Amino acid sequence: MGIEKIERVERKLVAKGKIVDYYQDTVKIPNGNVAVWDFIWNKGAAAVVPVRDDGKIIMVRQYRNAIDRETIEIPAGGLNTPQEPTLDAAARELEEETGFKSEDLELLISIKTTVAFCNEGIDIYVARNLKPSKQNLDEDEFINVEAYSVEELCDMIYAGKIEDSKTVAAILAYKNKFVRNTYISIKA
Repeated sequence: MGIEKIERVERKLVAKGKIVDYYQDTVKIPNGNVAVWDFIWNKGAAAVVPVRDDGKIIMVRQYRNAIDRETIEIPAGGLNTPQEPTLDAAARELEEETGFKSEDLELLISIKTTVAFCNEGIDIYVARNLKPSKQNLDEDEFINVEAYSVEELCDMIYAGKIEDSKTVAAILAYKNKFVRNTYISIKA
């Protein structure tokens, strides 16, 4: 059983930003009423879980204005154009933010960050066989590079120290797909 059709009657640009555009959509909902919904357009992004040979994951620590504090995140960045291949963007962001590069990238998971009001999609890759390169930050980026075990990252997620949705999804997906869990079976 599906939801009855919702019809967009109008989409009006309210403000154009550096990385998002803000619209108000007028929609006709199934009961016949008309509603105004906010819509944020984003060209998309790519992110990467950089795995060192010792199994530790390279993370970036940076200040985030929207929450007024530092965060620990996987390297990520917006697409240069909506048509840019996310694999290219992930490789670029890996090198720019961490100072490592890799030709061994594999798609891990694709997410939509905030489906209630934004179309942003992020393809998240795993990068292995990392090679030292040179960090090349944007003029407004200040990033520290750190490395953690998967267990340390999971502990930080469950302690509320890592809240960034792409990072939480990426670390848990990586752990589920690539890190073998050992369970002790107790027989009655």
